[in-house]
This record gives sequence, structure tokens and C-alpha cells, in this order.
Amino acid sequence: MPELFSERVDYAADHLLESAAPEDPFALFDAWLVDALAARDRGEVTEPTAMVVATSLGNRPSARTVLLKEVDGEGFVFFTNYTSAKGASLTQNPYAALHFGWYALYRQVRVEGAVARVPPEESDAYFASRPRGSQLGAWASAQSSEVESLEALAESYRAAEERFEGQDVPRPDHWGGYRVTPSLIEFWQGQPSRMHDRLAYRRTSEGWTLTRLAP
Repeated sequence: MPELFSERVDYAADHLLESAAPEDPFALFDAWLVDALAARDRGEVTEPTAMVVATSLGNRPSARTVLLKEVDGEGFVFFTNYTSAKGASLTQNPYAALHFGWYALYRQVRVEGAVARVPPEESDAYFASRPRGSQLGAWASAQSSEVESLEALAESYRAAEERFEGQDVPRPDHWGGYRVTPSLIEFWQGQPSRMHDRLAYRRTSEGWTLTRLAP
């Protein structure tokens, strides 16, 4: 087992200042996402749209990584199987936390908020844009359920191929999008000596408030 006590990075980056922060947190998120996409093109970031989605079922937290597929002034959208573990959690407790880790840029973003399914037409539009193989996978995989074997999963995929051979693959009723409408968006910028910048936007009835948090 490697010795971990001395594993650390002393970050060096420009400060994240309140004076330069926009009133709308989505404007700052968009700018950081553009930076992450550019870092991807330079080979520094592997999955710039990857985010951890944390949910809770029966007071037991659970987290997994999914891909952000849309962000606008209303929130953050991802797509999944509604009958999956995360879908079951969100049915019981429709709140989630998101985490974006752009570590090569010494940046993180945390989001907390209420979750609701997007309208069916939005799910239809995104599903139609997916590669055919991914569309078939949505039919072949009962996400989060136990699988007898790899061969059984492959057979389920082959059955989906045969079922929709020569035709467009429709979106399954059990598959679609969720939108996380944030009440909190926190931006984290690494700084030397663990004196990191943390700016937290909180939604109020009158808009967004901005505060600095201790690292």
C-alpha cells in the first residue's frame, strides 16, 4: 500500500474574486465549462461534461457519474433509466447534489437542488440524437438490476437489434431526462496552502446572493 500522507498538490491559480463574479451563476458556470472543453482539446481533461450525481434513498446516500447534456437558466439536465437505482432514489426523494471535478484546472463546482423529469418531447429529441447503438442499449439494459452473465446481457442487446431491425429506435417509456433546478451553486478554485477560493451562490425569492466560504 503506498504512503499517502505526503500526497498533495500545492495549487497555484488566479483568485476567484467577488468583484469579477457575474450576478448570474450560470454565466460563470458557462465560462468554466468552456475552459474545461478547451482543456479537453489540449488533452488535459478527459470528460469535461462528467458530473457526479448524489441521491439519497432511505437516508442512504449514493453517487455515480453521468454526463451533463444541457445547462440553461433553469438548471442542469442528464438522461438515464427511470427504473435505475438513481431513478428510484429520485422518485422517493426528488433532490440531488451534483459535482463537477475539473482537477487539471484546479476547479470544482458543487450544485444542490430539486429534481424533476423533463417534458417527454425533450427526452424524445435527445434520444433521437443518440447513436443507434446507445438507443438499443437503452432497451437492452435494465439498468442497476442484477445480470446473470455477460452473455445474457449481450443476448438482450441482440434481441433489441432484431426487434428494431430496419426501423428507427423509439425512446423507451422508462428512459428520459431529469433537470436539477439549483438552490445552491458553489465554485471552488484551488489556491496555495489550502487557502482555496469558494464562492457560493444561493437562490432567493429575489434572485441570487453571493457569499465567500472558508476553505
